[in-house]
Amino acid sequence: MKTLLDTPKLTNKKSLKTLVENRTIFSLEHCELNIFETYEKSDLVPLKFNDLVVTSMLRGKKVMHLFDEPHFEYLPGETVIVPSNVEMKIDFPEATTKNPTQCIALAIDNKVITDTLSFLNDKYPKEGKNNLWKLDHENYFFYNNVDLANTINKLIKECMGTSITKDALADLTLQELIIRIIQTQTIKRFDNSNLIEIDSPIMASIEYIKNNIHNSIQLKDLSDKACMSTTSFYRNFKKELGISPMEFILNEKIKFAKKLLSNPKIQINEVSYASGFEDCNYFIRLFKKHEGITPKQYQLMNFSNQS
Repeated sequence: MKTLLDTPKLTNKKSLKTLVENRTIFSLEHCELNIFETYEKSDLVPLKFNDLVVTSMLRGKKVMHLFDEPHFEYLPGETVIVPSNVEMKIDFPEATTKNPTQCIALAIDNKVITDTLSFLNDKYPKEGKNNLWKLDHENYFFYNNVDLANTINKLIKECMGTSITKDALADLTLQELIIRIIQTQTIKRFDNSNLIEIDSPIMASIEYIKNNIHNSIQLKDLSDKACMSTTSFYRNFKKELGISPMEFILNEKIKFAKKLLSNPKIQINEVSYASGFEDCNYFIRLFKKHEGITPKQYQLMNFSNQS
């Protein structure tokens, strides 16, 4: 499930300098917050920064052209990180004065990134050979989870604020943002674990979860797969992914249930049992809490979208 960011007020129309990527800048010592707004349909608008930039959609829809890879839709609740001096080209297929796009682009001083990564690898090393804290430029596009969204919201607030300590507070939040991004990317890497090798003892537990999604999974089962004590495993799992093993299991079960619900003929109780839930009512409550709608509503919505 995507978590939306707080949306700053749009620029007063009388203050707009341009209708395409109107830019408002908040400069701090180690980062620069840019808020872009577009009010008319446009294609292949170029944009490039000298520093690594974290972009997040706030309103509307863009289509991103990046890294010579297939273009993709970019919507609220989603984040893209782009290395320094890499040009992105952006389409605005639906932008109008009544339906503008709004996006942040947070450029981060490279020294903050290298210092944060060095600190993490020194003080909080990960288990596994060459399993380092690092930004993964292959997994550059991902959904915002609650923790990541809260961190970005906090950083936007500090950058736009007037406190005399905002540079210090922003620096601390930048460190938190880097950690949250790496943890979010790690989850995405584990989702694609059949495509890449990950040198981490956590990997064995992830594979066990995926292969036993229809069963009840216990923490002891996972720690045994990782050859760790349950305490050490729990601590290392949460450090790498930013969520607990039980939260990860629930996310995987819901993800599996959503795949099953793409079949319009399958019964909800069948989905519940196949996803490892013995109590169908409990499954329905969890699904609604996680997705905002019931499994039946999701199934009907998915079927109507395919029709």
